Amino acid sequence: MKELFSVLFLILLGINTFGQSSGHSDKLYPSKTNLSRYHNNWTQKYYPKRIQEFRLDPLNFGDIVFIGNSITEGGLDWRRKFGIAHIRNRGIAGDVTDGVIKRLKEITYFKPKAVFILIGINDLFSLHHLEDNPALKYDKVVPSPQYIAKNILRISKIIHRGSPGTKIYVRTLLPTQREYLKQDILLVNALIRKNELGGYYKTIDLYNQFVDEKGELPGKFTKDGVHLNDLGYEKWVGFEKPIIEGL
Repeated sequence: MKELFSVLFLILLGINTFGQSSGHSDKLYPSKTNLSRYHNNWTQKYYPKRIQEFRLDPLNFGDIVFIGNSITEGGLDWRRKFGIAHIRNRGIAGDVTDGVIKRLKEITYFKPKAVFILIGINDLFSLHHLEDNPALKYDKVVPSPQYIAKNILRISKIIHRGSPGTKIYVRTLLPTQREYLKQDILLVNALIRKNELGGYYKTIDLYNQFVDEKGELPGKFTKDGVHLNDLGYEKWVGFEKPIIEGL
């Protein structure tokens, strides 16, 4: 009987550490060649590097996971910002909705307590070919705002089906000072709110927490009109902390 308990213990230990060996991790993360056609030329190189960081520091079962692009990655240690353990940063600068879809196996395997998603602004940059920085080359055959919202819904469905116990929150896109993005941001956000009715996720209206009377991201919260500065992150944390504490 003692031997039987020992065997069961080793099996359970193996289950709890599964995914942290190189053999298993290869199945949980996209390969270096598994990129989105909508990644710009810089992200084509950066995305695999960030995925390798995830491989070397895998999630734990039951974590709270922030999924997104540079705005999420730029928050760095979200645990320290919120004063809440087990928040993990899965932001990748330059990432798009298709890029998130390609890296969801890690999420569905580790069954997070909750995921918080903020993605889509780089898709819109792709749609407009990043008019203020043509050095970053995007595929000109690009998605529409409807495509972006559909992908966000698809991300939520994949997580829900692979990890039914995970609570899913989708943040609306932040406002920006880029005039050519304003209307598309409004459209994507309207579709995010509409698609919430499908029951796969709850919407967190980050946009309305930041937008000013001109329909822009106020200068005091941003370092470049798109990305947040320290004060912007402080405002974000102040708004969302009650939500996370209530999980």
